[in-house]
Amino acid sequence: MAALASSLIRQKREVREPGGSRPVSAQRRVCPRGTKSLCQKQLVILLSKGFYLQANPDGTIQGTPEDTSSFTHFNLIPVGLRVVTIQSAKLGHYMAMNAEGLLYSSPHFTAECRFKECVFENYYVLYASALYRQRRSGRAWYLGLDKEGRVMKGNRVKKTKAAAHFVPKLLEVAMYREPSLHSVPETSPSSPPAP
Repeated sequence: MAALASSLIRQKREVREPGGSRPVSAQRRVCPRGTKSLCQKQLVILLSKGFYLQANPDGTIQGTPEDTSSFTHFNLIPVGLRVVTIQSAKLGHYMAMNAEGLLYSSPHFTAECRFKECVFENYYVLYASALYRQRRSGRAWYLGLDKEGRVMKGNRVKKTKAAAHFVPKLLEVAMYREPSLHSVPETSPSSPPAP
């Protein structure tokens, strides 16, 4: 999976050169409202140690050995440089980590829903809480699954352990306008107001 920084550079290039000579992937959909201020959302399945991450309808998060459920599909939405939010594609809830290191499903986007995305050796991807870390050592709290597929507390997971290593399986990439720009009406200052 390509680093988030390279996808941001590619997006800026596409905005500057709308009719560029680069071929567009068959998996990519462009927002019909225009191509200004695009943000990328990726539909993925997260695999760790033989378990697929799953957000249940009751708000719990766990690992499951089968990827056939639609509850294993997540949207990875960039919210900053190497910072993403993980949203359940089926429920629309965001994955979040609280101050105790426990993962939960939040219906609203909060600061606890932000995760730092880091590509580790052998192309494993690590997700660390952007808000919380160890107080004394400063070590990050990582998202992780144990050998039974249960979610581990973030302060117990280390980046060198296999519990924190995820392999994202890309299903679809979509380009959307930034949500904050949808509510701003487009008016021209040179046109006179209608009587």
